[in-house]
Amino acid sequence: MIKLPELLAPAGTLDAFKTAILYGADAIYAGLPGFSMRARAKITTEEVKTGIELAHAAGKKVYLAFNLFAHDGEFANMPRVSEIINYLNPDALIVADPGVLMWVREHHPNMPVHISTQANICSAASVKFWQAAGASLCVLAREVSHKEFVSIRKQCPDVKLEIFVHGAMCMAYSGRCLLSNFITGRPANRGACAQLCRWKYDVVLRESETGVEMPISEDAHGAYIMNSKDLCLMPRLAEVLESGPDSLKIEGRNRSEYYVGSVVHAYRCAMDDYARDPEHFDPRPYMEMLNVLESRGYTTAFFDGPVPPDAHNYDSARSTSEYHAAGVVTAVAPDAITFELRNEIKTGDEIVFVLPNCATSATVKLPTIINVANNMILPKMSAGQHNSIKIPREWMPAEYTDKISPYTLAYKHK
Repeated sequence: MIKLPELLAPAGTLDAFKTAILYGADAIYAGLPGFSMRARAKITTEEVKTGIELAHAAGKKVYLAFNLFAHDGEFANMPRVSEIINYLNPDALIVADPGVLMWVREHHPNMPVHISTQANICSAASVKFWQAAGASLCVLAREVSHKEFVSIRKQCPDVKLEIFVHGAMCMAYSGRCLLSNFITGRPANRGACAQLCRWKYDVVLRESETGVEMPISEDAHGAYIMNSKDLCLMPRLAEVLESGPDSLKIEGRNRSEYYVGSVVHAYRCAMDDYARDPEHFDPRPYMEMLNVLESRGYTTAFFDGPVPPDAHNYDSARSTSEYHAAGVVTAVAPDAITFELRNEIKTGDEIVFVLPNCATSATVKLPTIINVANNMILPKMSAGQHNSIKIPREWMPAEYTDKISPYTLAYKHK
């Protein structure tokens, strides 16, 4: 077997932690509000602690994001931060600020440090700078092409390198955007970005003396002018793996457990398939797995150098997928499974289970809807308030029933 890089998944909730572990992530990165780019994070310190313990029990690593750009006043809070680091005991800290790195080296000298994509590392010289400062791994900027990565890898053989392979792209340089902070007061570096690049824009001419505003005509591709498609390197995964990265990163600190588990599953299956038979590896089946996810469309972005013309979606910022999450298994009994809904389910719907440790899926057509709470038979049920349905085992393909466990995901056609 070929030695594969680490598959690194995001976890913005404890459920995402559990789902990433179930679907085959080698490592997980997480953060806390005020500690990193996670102002909207829903995870608590205790939940991160539980997630780290679960990951370690499963033989996985956890990296704690500490990649804010700190102001002077925030360094006064560092003693409390130090207590949290000691309490959580992650496998590494992800930092971007040189001052924060110096503080970590002084107060946590034995803690491995990874340099965040926020540091915009685009060259071998920058990698060597951070390595000399004490970093054990550098996350390269999304703007680095594959050719440049190969060169950096050759020049920096004794430091770990990480690249993004999947997730949202930012119109600013690796996420360092001032638009959100300037217009809405929500800072991107703290994870509160209002995503102004996804907004629909009109061009308006204002006559200064009269104050009259007059719209300027646009063609069909002139509205969502900054809306990038999502990064997806699955079509080029063989080239990525051959070039020798140490870690492949999935973006998604604010994503649902459905998104995290599904993306991890696709890349885990693809990477293992490649390792078994590199010469005959075909990424197309794994692209089909990713195409059922809600996305803005996919692009390989800077992989080949300049961004190709089809890297932006000028028509809409909505998902291009015809599918969305159906729900997640929360309990398994000998006679039935409990399935918590994420979108409305109705009689006759087909739901497709994403099976852990298996490249195939299991489709179940629901002849009726059974409410777990009271066993009532309903024509349909909406999501929310932990609404759940019962799926008797006889409705399911017999060969797959033993592959379904708590946190197994499923999707359905919209």
